[in-house]
Amino acid sequence: MQKVLELRDVTFGYTTRSLLFENLSISLKKGELKAIVGESGAGKSTIFELILGNLKPLKGEIKTEKISEIFQDPYSSFHPSYTVMNQIEDVASLQDLDSYLHTLNLHKKLLYKLPHELSGGQLQRASILRAMLMKPDILLLDEPTSALDNIVQLDVMQMLMKHLDTMGMLLITHDMDLAKWCADEIIEI
Repeated sequence: MQKVLELRDVTFGYTTRSLLFENLSISLKKGELKAIVGESGAGKSTIFELILGNLKPLKGEIKTEKISEIFQDPYSSFHPSYTVMNQIEDVASLQDLDSYLHTLNLHKKLLYKLPHELSGGQLQRASILRAMLMKPDILLLDEPTSALDNIVQLDVMQMLMKHLDTMGMLLITHDMDLAKWCADEIIEI
């Protein structure tokens, strides 16, 4: 399968005297789901920031294909002044919209509301919808189901995993049981 992400010997710290990680290497292919687990403050979200290009490594190399991300806090990923649909249409094709709406148990009329008019769970599902409609090669999942109840969590993770043939997924989670259930590899930092 096609490699969509490679971190090779990446070293990062906010200061050179206090490194979060040293010589970290991760590769991801289409069809793979890998989970990153670790204590709070260990650098899990920092890895995503490096992959997205928001931070630069002190050393090492990062190669990526087309990326989409699902954030833990959906309210931080939507602008409060525009409807959810406006923000989906700005970055994604609406092809497969109805299919994803059905799978995510999300009513289309909710997409025409402002983000604050949706519950946390509804907005998280809208965030997942937007990420999937972007048709990425890499899907970064930062605690993507934390705002959802247990039954919806399972449905969403199963739906995401059905799309592994078209992308690779990198999951940040504190839930070791979830990581063991869905991941091809668990990366502990």
